[in-house]
Amino acid sequence: MIAFVIRRVFQSIVVLLIVGLIAFLMFRYVGDPIESLLGQERTFEDIANLRERLGLNDPFIVQYFNFLWGAVQGEFGISYRAGVPVSQLIGERLPATLELAFVSGLFALVGGLALGVYTALRRKGFIATTIMTTSLIGVSLPTFLIGIALIWIFAVELQWLPSNGRGEVVQIGGWTTGFLTVSGLQSLILPAITLGLYQLTLIMRLVRSEMLEVLRTDYIKFARARGLSARAVNFGHALKNTMIPVITITGLQLGSIVAFAIITETVFQWPGVGLMFINAINFVDIPVMATYLMLIAVFFVLVNLIVDLLYFAVDPRLRVERPTSK
Repeated sequence: MIAFVIRRVFQSIVVLLIVGLIAFLMFRYVGDPIESLLGQERTFEDIANLRERLGLNDPFIVQYFNFLWGAVQGEFGISYRAGVPVSQLIGERLPATLELAFVSGLFALVGGLALGVYTALRRKGFIATTIMTTSLIGVSLPTFLIGIALIWIFAVELQWLPSNGRGEVVQIGGWTTGFLTVSGLQSLILPAITLGLYQLTLIMRLVRSEMLEVLRTDYIKFARARGLSARAVNFGHALKNTMIPVITITGLQLGSIVAFAIITETVFQWPGVGLMFINAINFVDIPVMATYLMLIAVFFVLVNLIVDLLYFAVDPRLRVERPTSK
């Protein structure tokens, strides 16, 4: 177990190094930040001084390793646009994105599991058929269109919920949260549904298909023949074995929530790191863009590590020591 974790951590570090390298290679061709930082009255001397101060005259490999060394120390450089440390910008906006991702992920996970199990056990019922039919909306429609539709219905027509912003927040130490205010909770509803609906639909359909397949196996028929109750068969045996393949897809989908938050945050003007990334692209703010991609990579790596560890908890076959070869 310990050797497995060490091996995966080493692989994760390699992945992060590759992601950082690719990010820097890509961002070298998105434009020159000097064009957006200096006005029309700039001189060649101003350009040269700014390039020297920002380290843009250094070779690419030097800029890359300077970024990595700063990242190890928790510093990601200075934002070209704001002129403040990128870590400060991330610290101000990360709570909003994490809260949105947490609520939407919880919505997708709980809703997907519950609806997937229900539609599998009541697959011929009218409600289950209706759920499966309407679930095509979550798969077919793009995220931004779902968000616009929810804004039009609940914010414009019904005027039940706010259409943009984070609402009132409370400062707790260095963390800002909207969980403790009414307007903060109301502001979370529409973007959380928009962000989590696609993942909910995929999880639901995956759980349903895997559950139906497990219910057809011989050991489930044998469990029923032994006189076990329907609850024990469905939840004690079928659902547990269904979760093994579901964990992988669910983990990847929940990991993608932070990455997909870019679109949702743009539609709802949610003040998170996704919206910050869009603004950084417009101003060719390379330190912010590289830091954002590294942050997404770290999140995916952590989610995949947690998924691998959950395999040991769910599948007892993985906990059996392999016989050593003689």
